Amino acid sequence: MQPVIMDAEGMRRTIVRLSHEIEERNEGLQNVVLVGVKRGGEIVARRIAAAIAASGRGNVPCAGLDIGMTRDDLVSAFILPDAEKNELGFSLEQKTVVLCDDVLHTGRSAVAGIEALFRIGRPAKTELLVLVDRGGRELPVRADFVGKNVPTSRREYINVRFTELGHGEDSLTITRRQHAET
Repeated sequence: MQPVIMDAEGMRRTIVRLSHEIEERNEGLQNVVLVGVKRGGEIVARRIAAAIAASGRGNVPCAGLDIGMTRDDLVSAFILPDAEKNELGFSLEQKTVVLCDDVLHTGRSAVAGIEALFRIGRPAKTELLVLVDRGGRELPVRADFVGKNVPTSRREYINVRFTELGHGEDSLTITRRQHAET
């Protein structure tokens, strides 16, 4: 059995807390937009936008971002990942972009997300929000908003399950890999 880090209720409470932290740090939500790294980060961003709307604090623009073409560890001369054209449906100009992801580990997804954002527009400020920070950075990246810090070894992996992706209920668990990466 995999250790449960966060169940569905814990995830819901974390999303609500993160929505309040965004508003507090930015002294309101007037110039804030949420952009989630597809797939898990987009779900996190959409849930935060929904939590803000449900509380009556307003509607925050929200969209998903495909980072496939900006990942340095996925793009090679022979293999190109599928990438959607990133059209957010709103401008980033003079906005505070909260870039959302589900898990922060090496920092490569965060850097790729920032690169993809700058191909679309020039935000006034970019902040990083993650549901889980598992440590193990390979790049100098730090999240501005963290749902939960869960230090893991190289042999462990964080499983994020969202109902939107076909799982019965939301949860975060740790899985131990059979062989450690070298």
